[in-house]
Amino acid sequence: MAIKVLKADGLYQDFDVQKLKRSLRRSGATDEETKEVVKRIEAILYDGIRTQEIYRHAFTFLREGQKDIAARYSLRRALFGLGPTGFPFEDFLARLFQTEGYTTKTRVSLVGKCAEHELDIAAYSESDSFVCEAKFHSRPGIKSDLQVVMYSYARLLDLKNQKICQQDVCGIKDFKIVTNTKFTNTAEKYANCVGMSLLSWNYPEGNNLHDLIQRSGLYPVTVLNNLSQSQKLMLISRGAIVCSDLVERPQLLRHLHISKKRTESVLAEAASLCGKK
Repeated sequence: MAIKVLKADGLYQDFDVQKLKRSLRRSGATDEETKEVVKRIEAILYDGIRTQEIYRHAFTFLREGQKDIAARYSLRRALFGLGPTGFPFEDFLARLFQTEGYTTKTRVSLVGKCAEHELDIAAYSESDSFVCEAKFHSRPGIKSDLQVVMYSYARLLDLKNQKICQQDVCGIKDFKIVTNTKFTNTAEKYANCVGMSLLSWNYPEGNNLHDLIQRSGLYPVTVLNNLSQSQKLMLISRGAIVCSDLVERPQLLRHLHISKKRTESVLAEAASLCGKK
C-alpha cells in the first residue's frame, strides 16, 4: 500500500519518490547524494507524513554537505521569506524579468478608460510588453483562484489602450499574474481561455517560476544558510534582494555586525549560488 503524504493545502497524495529525486537533482545534488537522501527519507516515512517533514529531513542532510545545494533545494521556502509586505517579492520579480531582456518598473500607476490602476510591475522589451500583478503568500497551501484571474482580466480590458513607455512596443499586450505558490485548476483554465499569462512555482510546465530562477541563477538572499531571517530582512531593507547584490556590494554586510569569518562564509555561499567567484 502506498504511503500517503499530507500536503500544505490539506490534501493527501501518494508519496512519489521520483518527484523527490527530481527536486534533489534540480538543486544540484549528485546521484550519490540523491540516493542517500532518498534512503534516509524512506527510513522515516509513515502514513500521513507532512511534506514539510520530508523537506526538513532532506534539507538537513544536504546542509551537512554543500550548502549551495541545500540553498537551491530550499528555494521555494526562501520565496516565502520575501515578506511580510510583498514588496520584496515584486522587486525580485522585476529583477528576474530583467534577466529575460525586459526593462521594468515597480509600483506603477496607470489610468485606464474607467479607473486608475496601481500595478505591481510594468515590463517591456524590444518585442513585448506587459503589466503584472504579484500575488505573494507567506506560507504554502494558499492558492490564487478564479476570482483573482477574472479581476485581473477586467483590469486588462480597461487598460488595453494604455502604454507603459513612449515606444511603439509599449502598448499593454498582457496582464501577467505571478504567485509564489500555485493557482487553482479553474484559474489556469480561465486564464488560458481568455489569453492571460500565469506564472507560479510549478506553472506553466517547463517555464515556471522555479525554472526561470534556475535558468537565470538569480537567487533571493533569503536562500542563504549562513544568515538569520532578521539579518536577511535587514539586507532586503537596504536594497539587497538577490545574492549577486552581496557579491557586488559586500559592504552591505557591515550593517549586520557579523565576524569577518562569517562574512566570508556568506559571500562564498552567495558567489557559489550566482555563479561568481
